[in-house]
Amino acid sequence: MDNDTFTPINHISLGDPAPDFVATTTHGEIQFHDYIRNSWAILFSHPADFTPVCTTEFLGFAEKQEEFDKRGVKLIGLSIDSVYSHIAWIKAMKEHFDVEVKFPVIADVGAEVAKKYSMIHPKISTTQAVRTVVIINPTGEVAFIVTYPMGVGRNIDEIIRILDALAVVYEKKVATPANWKAGESALMPPPNTSSDAEKRTAKYKDDPNYQDWYLCKTKI
Repeated sequence: MDNDTFTPINHISLGDPAPDFVATTTHGEIQFHDYIRNSWAILFSHPADFTPVCTTEFLGFAEKQEEFDKRGVKLIGLSIDSVYSHIAWIKAMKEHFDVEVKFPVIADVGAEVAKKYSMIHPKISTTQAVRTVVIINPTGEVAFIVTYPMGVGRNIDEIIRILDALAVVYEKKVATPANWKAGESALMPPPNTSSDAEKRTAKYKDDPNYQDWYLCKTKI
């Protein structure tokens, strides 16, 4: 294929509307916006089927399917492989590891979706997608983007932690501290004026969650 075929045509950023698309998947044709409507969603790409790191990642996502379901999260995978390759790979994982991949996998042979989501990095590969994770919030905005090197597998527990943090920030209008885990206290947004800072100090100075006017925890 000509390298220009795989040159990214978009660059997505946090807060952007998630690009829509229609794609062939292992669950049939999917209209992306319809599939994820009013839900948290994870669209993630992998370089190729029947490869070692990708196999361990897919097994990891599949083994945590119940955790994603509990959170109402829609998962969808993607690579620049045919739907027949995806089907064979999923069957092989079931046969060899007794793990069922229940989420759809996009057959992005022409890289149309990968280009929309900046998943092609030509200096790494012009024929494979990199390991990108895009989390989309219930209003259809890009809430999180991360790209892993080809040789580094993703940590699925960390992705779930990020989902939990994003949901708390989205729903409660708070922030989360470093190393935050579900169930722990969050952080109040910082005051924007001197007057608000003084009011916070007056209100919370005797609260054990109060550290200073700009650093104040809150239970959620």
